[in-house]
Amino acid sequence: MKSLILLWEKVAIELATRCGTKHQPADIKTISRRSKHEGQSFLMITLPNLGKDFERSLDQGYWTPSHSSFHLNGRLPRFLGGFVELVFDRATGVLLDTPSVDAIHAVRQLTLMFGKTHLPCSNARRDEAMRTYIECEKDVQLADVRRSPIDLAAFRRVSSLLFDSTFTKIDRDIYEGKAVPKHGPGATADRLRGNAKYLQSTWTARLDKEFPVLEFLFPSPSYYDELNEIDILEPEAEIPVRVISVPKTLKTPRIIGIEPTAMQYAQQSLLPIMLDGLKGNHILNSFLGFDDQEPNQLMAQRGSLYGDLATLDLSEASDRVSNQLVRELFRNHPHLRNAVDACRSTRADVPGHGVHCLSKFASMGSALCFPIEAMIFLVMVFVGIEKASNTPLDRRSIKKYCGAVRIYGDDIIVPVDCVESVVTSLHLFGAKVGMHKSFWTGRFRESCGKEYYAGHDVSIVKVRQNFPTRRRDVTEIISLVSLRNQLYFAGFWNTCGWLDDSIRKLLKYFPVVEPTSSVLGRHSFLPYQGERNDAFLHSPRVRGYRVSAITSSDMLDGYGALLKYFLKHGLTDQEHNPVDPKGPSWFDILFPESADRDHLTRSVRDQAVRISLGWAQPY
Repeated sequence: MKSLILLWEKVAIELATRCGTKHQPADIKTISRRSKHEGQSFLMITLPNLGKDFERSLDQGYWTPSHSSFHLNGRLPRFLGGFVELVFDRATGVLLDTPSVDAIHAVRQLTLMFGKTHLPCSNARRDEAMRTYIECEKDVQLADVRRSPIDLAAFRRVSSLLFDSTFTKIDRDIYEGKAVPKHGPGATADRLRGNAKYLQSTWTARLDKEFPVLEFLFPSPSYYDELNEIDILEPEAEIPVRVISVPKTLKTPRIIGIEPTAMQYAQQSLLPIMLDGLKGNHILNSFLGFDDQEPNQLMAQRGSLYGDLATLDLSEASDRVSNQLVRELFRNHPHLRNAVDACRSTRADVPGHGVHCLSKFASMGSALCFPIEAMIFLVMVFVGIEKASNTPLDRRSIKKYCGAVRIYGDDIIVPVDCVESVVTSLHLFGAKVGMHKSFWTGRFRESCGKEYYAGHDVSIVKVRQNFPTRRRDVTEIISLVSLRNQLYFAGFWNTCGWLDDSIRKLLKYFPVVEPTSSVLGRHSFLPYQGERNDAFLHSPRVRGYRVSAITSSDMLDGYGALLKYFLKHGLTDQEHNPVDPKGPSWFDILFPESADRDHLTRSVRDQAVRISLGWAQPY
């Protein structure tokens, strides 16, 4: 806590200088006093709530607080008053004609900096998240019942306009047997890890109809006799999705569903075919994003500058996609529809609530969740656009919205003139628009991790982990070094000097390196200084700490080893890797399983890393 408060103080002082306002010691006293009495929840819940009020007020054009835990001075909060009064009039609370962009960035940085720190929630908050998961499932069922035949007809017609030609190609690829499976690196519901996944002993009857067990679990038909060892599960005996919570923020955890090995394996075979088909259609490629967030960010910037585009954010996005709508989406393409349906888990084991049948398509954790939810949301959006224009859409009119509509996961961008109809359509089909994170009235916009006001980038640097206290806290050290480097390029150089001293207490060697270097070091606009030359390559080297994966013995032999070899060497296209809605993690980048030369004898332990001192290139 002390380190976090000191970090806040250093950042506040630099921002006050940048904004040309006096540093307020009262703000520091407020942070120290309330953190002492309220603990981390003040920094990670109360302050972010104030930041959300600030963003909503920017959109509305006047100060509209929804939380009253800060005393007011006039119409504005006394806390951070030196910054806030550069944006809003203190007497009336109305947004100034020319608010200070630097002050907008400062208030956001000081209130939202700790809002996404990955810390475990209390048991009560985890239980509440599980209860919300169950309530969300009931909402999906209710939406299915209330949906009228007219609404379904509109959904079918718009989905056909958007996807028929693309789905025809995907359907043919599946029929021709181009689906190649792949095991992911994550956990599974049946708790198979590493190389054990290649010797899985269960399959399902539903999968066997679309993904024959002999073709998918064995390297060749010559292993026909091994089929006797495979347990084919009937629908009522299938392993349910294991619902768990993982740290997201102190306020609420992230709820994900861990899929059974067999289901995840089959899902990965459809993913590349589906993504290739969608990316191959230039119209859909302009509407849907799967691995590049920059188009959404640029459109958000444009919306903030000209006011013509709205940014919408969906709450519980994946958990509110009805499987009924997914079946309607694929209804005219039987091979695609049957394949997607076969590899979808139908039940979930929710802690404290038992096993439940699912009306949603899938929770976050399914390999197909991200692309399919994006397609469903796109149809919902165009149903809303059609109602707003009061004219039936055709392929020509849909093309006119290229550059005005885009979806990346649960981040949606639409034209402002039809936003209300789109919001109504999303609610009609069961989605839930997060109004506190959706903007279209003022000049503030947010999408895919970037925020803008009047065309100016007001994005902030966020603290993701608590400060490390010893060198064994490898994840925290990596996060702290990343935080330091992000703050450096954001212009907080005095703060970086203080962080450098803190990091050197843990890392004796902390050299200046390029962002592409494997060494944990300081990024800088200044050039790196080589400490010695490599004796053979005659290239510069610096001494520093590098991150490496911790592996454990994991022997794989027999047909499983041959199967893994064929799968690893059969998928070489980088576009055939699974897509993560939030982007690849540092762990995935540093330790791709395909780079492991001993992959048949050892496997990487889940998220287990260490740092070691050595000589390496500074670039």
